[in-house]
Amino acid sequence: MVSDLSAHAAAVITLAQDGNGPLGADFGKASPIGLLVLVVLFVAVLYIGWAFHRRFSRMNRRRMFAESHGIDPFDEETLDKAMAEAGVLDRKKKYWL
Repeated sequence: MVSDLSAHAAAVITLAQDGNGPLGADFGKASPIGLLVLVVLFVAVLYIGWAFHRRFSRMNRRRMFAESHGIDPFDEETLDKAMAEAGVLDRKKKYWL
């Protein structure tokens, strides 16, 4: 009995709805600015991923060097000096934006 009432109520609600939605020549069309926003967001995500990868790789390289030479990874001066003496210090930082 309850399922018959709920089915009947759903049918009445469905039939009572106005069938005229937003229709017309401009309905469903996106502006070119929307595409531009999506492209800009995609480029921003790619840049952030690239920058994070560079930073993470540099940090991992420094950590591995510090562990293999018995240096504290958080002692930047000693680590920079040891890496410079070994010839593996990477000072080519690129700052874009």
